[in-house]
Amino acid sequence: MVERRARTKTLIELGGLVVKAGLVDLTDDDRAALYGAFLSIAGKLQGDERTNALALWKRRGKRAFEAEQEALKDEGQADGR
Repeated sequence: MVERRARTKTLIELGGLVVKAGLVDLTDDDRAALYGAFLSIAGKLQGDERTNALALWKRRGKRAFEAEQEALKDEGQADGR
């Protein structure tokens, strides 16, 4: 039962990242397009570009998370929180 809950939590979090990245809106919620994009990513990760691609995507993701946190912090200060 715990494994199932952990898996469900992981799937929800991953879905949230898809939405956060704007992919749902950018594809008009086209599941085939999203799946095709993910297959392209998987293909790149199976090839010679794996190390470079992962490093690039990780840097971009970290910067985006940091920018989001900074914006939330700034918003809180502007609201007097």
